[in-house]
Amino acid sequence: MFTKGYRMPAEWEQHEATWLAWPHDLETWPREIVDLESTYVELIDYLHGGEKVHILVQDEEVEASMSGKLYQRGITKNVWLHVIETDSPWIRDYGPTFVIKKGARALIRWKFNAWGEKYKPFHHDSSASKQMAKEVNVQEFRMEMILEGGSIDVNGQGTCLTTEECLLNPNRNPTLKRVEIEKHLENFLGIKHVIWLKKGIEGDDTDGHVDQVARFVNPTTMVAAYEEDSKDPNFSRLEENVRILTQACDQDGKKLNVVTIPMPDRVEHGGTRFPASYVNFYIANQYVFVPIFGDEQDTKALGILKSLFPSRMVVGIPAIPLIYGQGAIHCMTQQEPAVVG
Repeated sequence: MFTKGYRMPAEWEQHEATWLAWPHDLETWPREIVDLESTYVELIDYLHGGEKVHILVQDEEVEASMSGKLYQRGITKNVWLHVIETDSPWIRDYGPTFVIKKGARALIRWKFNAWGEKYKPFHHDSSASKQMAKEVNVQEFRMEMILEGGSIDVNGQGTCLTTEECLLNPNRNPTLKRVEIEKHLENFLGIKHVIWLKKGIEGDDTDGHVDQVARFVNPTTMVAAYEEDSKDPNFSRLEENVRILTQACDQDGKKLNVVTIPMPDRVEHGGTRFPASYVNFYIANQYVFVPIFGDEQDTKALGILKSLFPSRMVVGIPAIPLIYGQGAIHCMTQQEPAVVG
């Protein structure tokens, strides 16, 4: 089975909507949940003027409460709430991947195993994609391969970026070899060429999601994180990734333009390092939302991304305490592309 003629569009291509999942995990955010909710409302406020916003909520009580919060903010259009239970807000990873071809849109339901079965139970996240599919009147393809959305990034022309640490990890698809994974990406996402980086950043419990280390910003240009401190464990990891990217080509064999972006200082809480990275941005129709950390590198990172997205407004979104849950702006969003043709 494969999605003949469909492709996964680049994130900067026109969206029909953005999907979110309302945060509710008091174990992860015992004191920070109010601030986290404010971050979500702020993001929704930005988004709803330029595209639809779909939000998963736990139950009817949360639905009513959130409707009130949005109304108070003056958000009365372009927002839909769906009562679908979740375990986490990281819809990028457990939600479906939307694909398009001329005149049609479809979605792919991948298997989800809580980032290599690190967390249990996560059965609500595992079934959320199925529930979301019922809300969207498009063709559905079900895939037995385990794949999280944050583990890949595409340029919309046939090139996919990923890491060996994640996609080749035996805790995901132990029976699949590299060539078989590449074939699945070709058959389901229209991928012609895969660029394999090595590892992600320290503190990332996803086993090296690529959306923390490198991203496409247009079909021929990508940003790659680098670490200035040679004593930091991320220094050698990111240096190797940049080296691979500077030698890489796109689907047509052409060299790519690589723009480096600094890492913020390490973010720790309770003795644990968290995966803070400016690369975890989200490209919406009118905006680019960038996680910021109250760090001296915030301004530099925002400036780099502003130069790369001249037609969009680049907005810094405070990402602490968001990253205490091991994710940031890209992790909490999932784009639904517009139908073309």
